[in-house]
Amino acid sequence: MASLLCNARIQLTDTLEQMQQGTLMRKVKSKSWKKQRYFKLQDDCMTIWYQSKRTGKIESAFSISDVETVREGHQSEVLQSLAEEFPPERCFTIVFYGRRGNLDLIAGSAEEAQCWVQGLRQLIEVATSMDQREKIDQWIRDWFQKADKNKDGRMNFKEVQRLLKMMNVDMNEDHALRLFQREEVQSLFQDYSEDGKKLTLLELVDFLRQEQLEQEGTEELAMELIDKYEPSETARARHVLSADGFLMYLCSPEGSIFNPHHRVLWQDMSQPLCHYFISSSHNTYLIEDQIRGQSSIEGYIRALKRGCRCLEVDCWDGPNGEPMVYHGHTFTSKIPFREVVSTLGKYAFKTSDYPVILSLENHCSMEQQEVLAQQLKDILGEQLLTTTTDGRVPTQLPSPEELKHKILLKGKKIGRLEDTLDGLGDEAPDASDDDNGVEAEEERRRAKKDKESLAQALSDCVVYCKNVSFRGFQEARSHSRPSEISSLAESKARKLIRDAGNEFVRHNAWQLTRIYPSGMRTDSSNYSPQEMWNVGCQIVALNFQTAGTEMDLCDGLFSQNGRCGYVLKPPFMRDQETAFNPSDPGSQEGPGPTTLTIQVISGQQLPKVANSKDGAIIDPLVRVEIHGVPADQAHQETKYIENNGFNPRWDETLQFQLHVPELALVRFVVEDYDKTSRNDFVGQFTLAFANIKPGYRHIHLLSKDGTSIPPSSLFVHIRITEPPGPEQD
Repeated sequence: MASLLCNARIQLTDTLEQMQQGTLMRKVKSKSWKKQRYFKLQDDCMTIWYQSKRTGKIESAFSISDVETVREGHQSEVLQSLAEEFPPERCFTIVFYGRRGNLDLIAGSAEEAQCWVQGLRQLIEVATSMDQREKIDQWIRDWFQKADKNKDGRMNFKEVQRLLKMMNVDMNEDHALRLFQREEVQSLFQDYSEDGKKLTLLELVDFLRQEQLEQEGTEELAMELIDKYEPSETARARHVLSADGFLMYLCSPEGSIFNPHHRVLWQDMSQPLCHYFISSSHNTYLIEDQIRGQSSIEGYIRALKRGCRCLEVDCWDGPNGEPMVYHGHTFTSKIPFREVVSTLGKYAFKTSDYPVILSLENHCSMEQQEVLAQQLKDILGEQLLTTTTDGRVPTQLPSPEELKHKILLKGKKIGRLEDTLDGLGDEAPDASDDDNGVEAEEERRRAKKDKESLAQALSDCVVYCKNVSFRGFQEARSHSRPSEISSLAESKARKLIRDAGNEFVRHNAWQLTRIYPSGMRTDSSNYSPQEMWNVGCQIVALNFQTAGTEMDLCDGLFSQNGRCGYVLKPPFMRDQETAFNPSDPGSQEGPGPTTLTIQVISGQQLPKVANSKDGAIIDPLVRVEIHGVPADQAHQETKYIENNGFNPRWDETLQFQLHVPELALVRFVVEDYDKTSRNDFVGQFTLAFANIKPGYRHIHLLSKDGTSIPPSSLFVHIRITEPPGPEQD
């Protein structure tokens, strides 16, 4: 039985055998909640069960594919609070994907802890490197385990029926025979294969050129795909692709809708910081709502791992001279500022090398502000940027490339940046003679006021992101500097977009703007970031802890460019004299709209709706949404397919006109149709239009909180029709 269920890639080591025998460990939820649980790796080597020592009842199970990483030692707040009671070598934390809470464990000995840490890491590596076929095999194994009620490793008819219902299949015999055949892929294969059994190298090249619109090096690509995805050695040696190999290619990253060349770092990173959209989080320390939610360093770790590059920290006076981080005047819990900074120092550059901006909401007394400055310098050391990159007054912001591995503090600053530098640059920002006296006087007055409430040491830590109040675009152009930044509430930003869209775009071509959610959003809900990106706002801060369309758009935009948290704005948004206004696409000269045609062909192994009844089978439909400038906002959907979440066929064509494709995001959503109430969410995938590959493509769906749900996918055909250029008219 074990051999039947165990993944072929897993070598059964002593460590894994020990995990299969089971281990008694303490599961910890707080300083006082520490209960013994019996943990056991199942025969499939991909599932872990744990049960109560007292009742013997199986409490929970999780799949290795749900686990993101394992941290050793006191690397969670709960385990840190028990540091004196339990040594670090016996403690470890299992971190899950998405928003599922971590599992803190204390083993009976350091050896047992090591056994589980090393064993889990080995299994995580196998799970993350699976190809599509292995993911389907694993998916079947997972369901088999769930359906095999009496755990005898066999399936009676009732269990088979139960299994198919769990897998979203409404079954009759004909249907059962066709379950794992992909007829739509088979017929596409037949269209290009002369003998119907294989694609020769030239036939594959024809398919890649004509359907997938691969332009350069097509023969090399065809050879590469055969070597990589053809399962038969004989076929590989003959440079041909079988139907199985063809399906493997279509399910692979090369067959995905997302252009693989854009997954890696592909943009110019040497432009000024204000020329990029920057992945940004609001109230990063919260992992729930704004009123009673828990504050946790986990919020910072999760955001940084998602590629977030602008984090927020709310600082208040704490006991014993230690500043604390929490949402003021609410019941949220508190964390020491020192812990936040240590976490930042440790995780800031694990996902991305590019700069992190720490947005400081400072509510501390002068004494504790001195402590803030000292802790920032002591803990971050060289990582903290404390002077300009070249020691001169900047005429424009430095680039992400120049600021690699640096943490920038955003906050209030006493006086002007040039006052803290030895010499002025060659071209210090000039003001007319008439204005000079008045402006200097105003600067002096503000500096005097700031000195009364701001510690000089903390002020000196702010270089390129000095907070200034927004007093209008005209005022900013006359008196502001590139190293200054304004923060606007979402409602204020919307009014400016409505009244002065073009001025807003021009302003964001030379200075940073931060947008934050309305204070009324006590449930940590989000506003749409798209309308803010449409005018070039760089730091559009969202509540990362709240799943939904808004975070899908954020993840969709920043899933490109190596997930580094920076995406270069289109050229017409980087020009200070641009005529572009998102409310009027005609303001941008161009040949006309681009047509996006999407044929939604089929779905594969769609997940069940969360918390649905055992026998319930979904009626899936696909909605395609365009998020962009107002003229491009649109959505269309297919009809629903009754009782089939396993291999639904739609074969429907949807078409969209895009006036500003450079700003468009495309979101594919699968829902379970319900005629009496709101449809239920099944899965989604969002990407920037610029990252779409045309041709026959698979879309690998994500769950509500942005984690993958293999092997669930959609199969589509994409056609992009550019408007004819002037020379073609």
